[in-house]
Amino acid sequence: MNIAIVGYGKMGKEIEQIALSRGHKILLKVDKTNQDTLTDEDFKDIDVAIEFSIPEKAYTNINKCLNYNIPVVCGTTGWLDKKDSIIERCKTDNKTFFYASNYSLGVNLFFKLNENLAKIMDQFSEYKIALEETHHTQKLDAPSGTAITLAQGIIDNNKSIKSWEQECKTNEDSLPIKSFREGNVSGNHKIFYESEFDKITIEHDAKNRKGFALGAVLAAEFIKGKTGYFTMNDLLKI
Repeated sequence: MNIAIVGYGKMGKEIEQIALSRGHKILLKVDKTNQDTLTDEDFKDIDVAIEFSIPEKAYTNINKCLNYNIPVVCGTTGWLDKKDSIIERCKTDNKTFFYASNYSLGVNLFFKLNENLAKIMDQFSEYKIALEETHHTQKLDAPSGTAITLAQGIIDNNKSIKSWEQECKTNEDSLPIKSFREGNVSGNHKIFYESEFDKITIEHDAKNRKGFALGAVLAAEFIKGKTGYFTMNDLLKI
């Protein structure tokens, strides 16, 4: 495939290496040095765009690619209040969009583990639930998109939790999410169930960015020739 990498930072460079190792070509790299000077010719012959930019640019980047009928794989978080309009474009205009808050195969299995545990713990009200996430200091949004996805998985499967709150718990039926920004941490997420007597913890710890990059390239391969909106559940068939 001919790939455009939109957001050529650390993740973009990891995606480039994985894509090349799997026999793909990188025809376009978009970053802040050229994003405002691109022309129609630059998007010619692109089969798919992989978008890992910044929250302020994601929505514009995605729409620009869709305007050229280029399928988009997006991993940027912090812009999701506009995601429904992109999904609607897929329905009405036969566009192709793949979104995940986290492309790690392990994290997406962790999402399912989280949902199943939340369902099990629904009958044990003595356990209080909390969530923590840690990322590198360059990450701009907090909580992370992955933490929000985990929180939603708990909300959907545990009647004691109605919403999430950042940092501190002010409502009895809310889930507190604490965010930490330290060093070069690729991503760590922990969920706690704690009672007066004991504590249950599940954790996912990313060793590096390569797992995220592989998942994004697999998503790009998956959507080739398809139209519609897709997630990692479609890719992993879970």
